[in-house]
Amino acid sequence: MRQILFAGAIGLFLTLIGTPLLIKLLARKGYGQFIRDDGPRGHAGKKGTPTMGGISFILATLIAYALAKVITGEDPTYSGVLVLFLMAGMGLVGFLDDYIKIVKQRSLGLRAKAKMAGQLIVGIAFAVLSLQFADLRGLTPASEKLSFITDFGWSIGPVLFVVWALFMILAMSNGVNLTDGLDGLATGASVMVFGAYTFIGLWQFQESCANALTLTNPNACFEVRDPLDLAVVASALMGACFGFLWWNTSPAKIFMGDTGSLALGGALAGLAICSRTELLLALLGGLFVLITMSVVIQVGSFKMTGKRVFRMAPLQHHFELKGWSEVLVVVRFWIIQGMCVIVGLGLFYAGWAADK
Repeated sequence: MRQILFAGAIGLFLTLIGTPLLIKLLARKGYGQFIRDDGPRGHAGKKGTPTMGGISFILATLIAYALAKVITGEDPTYSGVLVLFLMAGMGLVGFLDDYIKIVKQRSLGLRAKAKMAGQLIVGIAFAVLSLQFADLRGLTPASEKLSFITDFGWSIGPVLFVVWALFMILAMSNGVNLTDGLDGLATGASVMVFGAYTFIGLWQFQESCANALTLTNPNACFEVRDPLDLAVVASALMGACFGFLWWNTSPAKIFMGDTGSLALGGALAGLAICSRTELLLALLGGLFVLITMSVVIQVGSFKMTGKRVFRMAPLQHHFELKGWSEVLVVVRFWIIQGMCVIVGLGLFYAGWAADK
């Protein structure tokens, strides 16, 4: 429990004091956001706002995790380190994308193939490594079975698992990227999901099958390799994003950029895979799924019928064009995300209670 508290508090403190320093550095170098010409008119004033703010909470999360380990004298685990690797690796791909946008002063950074190649390299490395490093009970950080609240069904094998893991990583990283269109929207939504995973990791640790002899009902235990350390990682991310939100909320002093959005999406996918809650993530991160689906629907409808379903996609811009203020859209979308987290955690607890 101390690790979780220390990680969250340190992550919060580092981004609260570190982000304004990053803002000054980026502003001095002229690393400002490039705004699309076809976006909502109200976004024109955001041009030049420092971007690549994801650097702040990525570094804060890594430092918070490390310091929590040093302070408590606990060792890092393979599961925790792998999730952090996935976060940092996806963040690096996003950083390269952001840097090219800034240098070439255009709204598109890395070529689509290059960006996809970077995501695939990081994702495949994570997926392959997550099936290694078995503990004394034979558990690896990830499982070859699909999972909702726990693993279910037959093993899909290592090859299909890598494909499935890649799908999750790409879907979540690009989902957060699409959501990151309004001040604080993606950051606030991510805070809620990381909070949920902090609770899930702690609950899985308390009800771990490794403690079967002391549990009142061993049949309702969780087979997860390092649940407590996953909670530490989630807490560090939650704290770091909370501190970043102070500077990222409207009117934003800094944007996370692809550096941050790809990193957050990777971290969410990594936590879901290693905590055996893969399909539950679709509900816990319901806002990201909803916004991604709005883009899929918009593109599909236009290609098949030549007509658009929304005034603009992603979905948040549709409501902006309907006359909603940016703050109103963000707050209402946060409410939707909060409801998704509540329902998701309710299902998680209900699934555990049903086995008791």
